Amino acid sequence: MSQVLDTPPPTAPPADDDLAALAARHGLAVSGARPSLTDYVRQLWARRHFITAFSTAKLTAQYSQAKLGQVWQVMTPLLNAAVYYFIFGVLLGTKRNVPDYVPFLVTGVFIWTFTQSSIMAGTRAISGNLGLVRALHFPRAALPISFALQQLQQLLFSMAALVVILLCFGVPIAASWLLAIPALVLQSTFNAGVSMIMARMGAKTPDIAQLMPFVLRTWMYVSGVMWSIDKLAKGHHDWPSWVVPVLQANPAAVYIDLMRYSLIDSFHASQLPHHVWALAVGWALVAGVGGFIYFWKAEETYGRG
Repeated sequence: MSQVLDTPPPTAPPADDDLAALAARHGLAVSGARPSLTDYVRQLWARRHFITAFSTAKLTAQYSQAKLGQVWQVMTPLLNAAVYYFIFGVLLGTKRNVPDYVPFLVTGVFIWTFTQSSIMAGTRAISGNLGLVRALHFPRAALPISFALQQLQQLLFSMAALVVILLCFGVPIAASWLLAIPALVLQSTFNAGVSMIMARMGAKTPDIAQLMPFVLRTWMYVSGVMWSIDKLAKGHHDWPSWVVPVLQANPAAVYIDLMRYSLIDSFHASQLPHHVWALAVGWALVAGVGGFIYFWKAEETYGRG
């Protein structure tokens, strides 16, 4: 006689709604889930002291192994400016017809270095701090923002040397120097936004950090750091009509030219692109707000995998 065993009918897996209800009933939530954008902003504001303390600590430790210590914050852009002066100003002759070329060049190098360093630091903000990301729960945007703040602190420290250079080369103190404040605020917002974009991209593809120096070097060469876009355009009448407006609307060039206009009396408003302040505000809003939202969208993926 054969014995027939009745197998129980297969049970359907619980629906997602049932699991969600079960988790809600027991007060469970997804670990590292992305909060709403409003809550995310609140969390960042609540950790503002951590952001400032972290950026200051990073700045202090950056040159702790060097004998000259924090002096390298000023020496590095100054040495870069000296090299660019010899190559571009002397050998290539870009200093011709550019009044106050040394203040012009040093201002461009300092302001460009601020953007370059912020983006490079932002690219490694997540991938270079995975131990911190995986060990502690905090809004991850705090990292690229703190690195951008670190570079702003370094720039402010270096601005003292820039002021001395301007005075030594006969540039007088003027009321227009106050315009440097809103220009730096807008540039800082732009830098932080791009840093967050690169932080998300660098978290997914760490190899981007190896590519960025080449991208940034190319960007520097077209941003008028070592040469005047306005003077070059006047010497190349055969250029297509769209080239000069595109070069002048480049965000790096916009913030560099605004700082030159603010600090150097021989740099006139006619050398600025049309609606320059609108461009500066627009780039800051697009990069700052857009970069923040872009980074927030991937909040729950950082440190995983």
